[in-house]
Amino acid sequence: MTGDGGLVPVTLVVDAGTVRRGDEILMGGQVLTVRDLRAVGRGGRFLEFASGETFTMRPSTVLWATRRVSPRVRA
Repeated sequence: MTGDGGLVPVTLVVDAGTVRRGDEILMGGQVLTVRDLRAVGRGGRFLEFASGETFTMRPSTVLWATRRVSPRVRA
């Protein structure tokens, strides 16, 4: 038992409208976990990572991410 509640990782593309807390984003060869986010003007998102780093995502920005989801829940 891994202690993650049976969640499995899935890889997906996220943008400012679909990024969520807990997503693990690949940026500059590093994996950064989204700790907090908030909306900014014109559809963007301000992301704060667990490492303390920040990033402003514009509506046209797309990134690879890993999200842990329950295999029992259908999208």
